[in-house]
Amino acid sequence: MNPWAPVLLPFTLLYGTAVSIRNVMFDIGLLPSKSFPLPIIGVGNLSVGGTGKTPHIEYLIKLLRQNHRVATISRGYGRKSHGFILGEKGHDHTHLGDEPLQYFSKYSNILVAVDSKRNRGIKKLLSLKQSPEVILMDDSFQHRWTKPGLSILLTDFRNLYINDYLLPAGTLREPIGNSKRADIIIVTKTDAVFPKMLRQHITEQLKPAPHQKLLFSTIKYADMTPLTKGATNCKLPRTNTILLVAGIANPYPLQDYLRNQCENLETLKFPDHHNYNSRDIKEIETHFRNIISKNKIIVTTEKDAMRLQHPDLAPLIEKLPVFSIGISVVFHDSDGLVFNETVGDFVKRSLPKKR
Repeated sequence: MNPWAPVLLPFTLLYGTAVSIRNVMFDIGLLPSKSFPLPIIGVGNLSVGGTGKTPHIEYLIKLLRQNHRVATISRGYGRKSHGFILGEKGHDHTHLGDEPLQYFSKYSNILVAVDSKRNRGIKKLLSLKQSPEVILMDDSFQHRWTKPGLSILLTDFRNLYINDYLLPAGTLREPIGNSKRADIIIVTKTDAVFPKMLRQHITEQLKPAPHQKLLFSTIKYADMTPLTKGATNCKLPRTNTILLVAGIANPYPLQDYLRNQCENLETLKFPDHHNYNSRDIKEIETHFRNIISKNKIIVTTEKDAMRLQHPDLAPLIEKLPVFSIGISVVFHDSDGLVFNETVGDFVKRSLPKKR
């Protein structure tokens, strides 16, 4: 809990009142939520971040792209561009933001678009000659101007929204009761071994509505891949020390994983979506050089890699042994089958009928 929470509660009350009024205005139609004639799947959360939206969006991309033309639409947090941008060769995180750039870099057969006004962005996607058949809307839960046909709400296993407070006392962007807008609730970042008793306990805490499916997922880490020339000659099994460089909201699952991959883990944490500069690279290099170990490497996330590989920064880190590590989502028990079938059924019934 935020130690300043008691002091901030009056501001939380004001914030909560404003958010509630806004949501009521959408609920009764005074503010319009626009629907579109194709399947739109929204993925979001109640908190300010760190619930695992990116790997869940990637899960959906991999699930749908074989049979459908898929597009993602994001705000493009942290980009320096404005308006609608459709990802194309030569774009970096300043054009798209780190998460959309990651989608664009990894999946060549999808459309990746950013626009702070999602309705405008979707209209532009639909005006393309090869328009998408399915749109994945990233960080959608508070963006009520666009109404997704299927809404997925994520909550971190170690920071369930029911145990949190509204901003600024906590990290919630809207009241807990608004979770009822979701069709699917996914408890993310659970332990790999997840007892059924714990599942039942969380289910009793979250109390999903009859129309909601409550599912549970965990993170699977990929092999570390060299990001720089300085990493190509490193022998990973002999690594004694890892310096984790992370500009993400909640690095704790990655820290837990990396502790089992080395004898000593050090972390250099930057703000979420941090735009690295030459001073940051110097700080990373100095911290790394000061580690007393012969067998040492630097590890960063895929999202951080998108920003560290900017043309202005790549030459500065080229000699350092920097590796990136990717993540994917794995569902527990039969939850993956339930999720796949729910998404598949929604897309099938929401696709425009062919004449």
